[in-house]
Order: sequence, then C-alpha cells, then structure tokens
Amino acid sequence: MKKLEIIIKPEKLEDLKAVLDDNEVNGLNIVNIQGYGNQKGIVKKYRGAEYRVNLLQKVKVETVVNDEQAEVLVKKIVNEINTGNYGDGKIFIYEVLDAVRIRTGERGEEAL
Repeated sequence: MKKLEIIIKPEKLEDLKAVLDDNEVNGLNIVNIQGYGNQKGIVKKYRGAEYRVNLLQKVKVETVVNDEQAEVLVKKIVNEINTGNYGDGKIFIYEVLDAVRIRTGERGEEAL
C-alpha cells in the first residue's frame, strides 16, 4: 500500500477530488496549510507599495491506495493539476506497512 500526500493550490482541490473519485479512491483527508517551495513566496502590490508574502495558502490531501493504483493516480493527478507555473504543488509517496479498520478489525488492503 502507498500513502499519497498531495500538496496543491486551494483552487485545484475540486479537480483533484474529481480525479480521486473517478479512480474510486475510498477515503481522503484534507488539511489547509501554509508554506513555500523553491520560489520562497511571492511579491504583491497594495496601493502602489510592494510587499513580500512568504507563506502561501495550500491544501494537503492524504489518501492510502493499493500499490497498483498509486502510479496510475500520480500520472492522472499530474496531468490534471499541472499548469506549468510555480506553486503547482508536490506529491509525496510513502510505503504503508499496514492498515486496520477499527470497526471490523480488517487489515491491509481490505481495510481500505
């Protein structure tokens, strides 16, 4: 099993949810976060004065899928979310050793 941790711009959340729903992903967690990457923030203007915004609003979506589904999802997410601009986001992929559904005690992929 693989855990996908997907960090994107908030305006791309609905597009990401559509990709996950189309691929029958059973569950996800969504967290509002702030951060910056290689760009180190952006410069904005307010009433003619420039100021730097270091922490940008992002959304982190986490889900656990089976190994075969993970690579397919990554490709589809990149194709759907990619705008070619800085700040499109990142996907982190982790190994998941086990999962347990508390209600039934099912383990592994059956718990997903």
